[in-house]
Amino acid sequence: MPDATVTELFADLSADIDGILLFSPPASYYERFAAAASPVIVVAVENDVAADTFVELPLAFTDTVDQIQFGVDAALRDGLVSEGDELLCVVSMFGDDLDTVTRVRATESDRSGIYDLFSNSRAEPGVIRDVLELAIELGKKGQKGEPVGALFVVGDSGQVMNKSRPLSYNPFEKSHVHVGDPIVTVMLKEFSRLDGAFVVSDAGKIVSAYRYLEPAAEDVDIPKGLGARHMAAGAITQDTEATAIVLSESDGLVRAFKHGDLVLELDPEEY
Repeated sequence: MPDATVTELFADLSADIDGILLFSPPASYYERFAAAASPVIVVAVENDVAADTFVELPLAFTDTVDQIQFGVDAALRDGLVSEGDELLCVVSMFGDDLDTVTRVRATESDRSGIYDLFSNSRAEPGVIRDVLELAIELGKKGQKGEPVGALFVVGDSGQVMNKSRPLSYNPFEKSHVHVGDPIVTVMLKEFSRLDGAFVVSDAGKIVSAYRYLEPAAEDVDIPKGLGARHMAAGAITQDTEATAIVLSESDGLVRAFKHGDLVLELDPEEY
């Protein structure tokens, strides 16, 4: 295919765009966009290129779709782009250089909930990611081939412990293990067969298992059809600064709650 035709095709991709999102660009790459007619927004963990317009990633996303979705959601929330804007997103998929271009439309109705889950959370973003990935893995594989349900309450663990009581001996009472450790992941999968919530600290320390949540929050509004585990998750996050991640045994979906609201729902099999 002649180069002129290739250039023409890519010109169509970038025609009439309202903004450009550069994900973690090298300084030299960012400088090449300085004279662009469309607004340029840098999305990264750190603003290493001293961009005038910057969206901070809470962590380095390994999933490109999640990374783009977070950047677009954050730009919408910060008023950097508007509903319906056509955006050119430039990301790295195969190496350190920006090598992939995609065009997306900024749409509030398509928000994935990733932004709501990770932004302004008391717990460290990496801890929330580790717990979310654990719930997804449990949803895919279950426990010994059988579907399981689980509830993880992440962050503000002191208040969560004050608003709950033990259902059984706490196997983590004198330990200093952290979520994300491969050995701990195996333990958590085993304990997920039993009733009660896991409590995880802001920094990822597993504080307790087998906790019965007793939040004082009332009038928690959760979608119809969700059971007691989801009600407890919504209530504890309304009554504390924690984030709750629930794996439903009945429908196999993973849901996250913050401030009493359902902020994320996903199917582990599609993740």
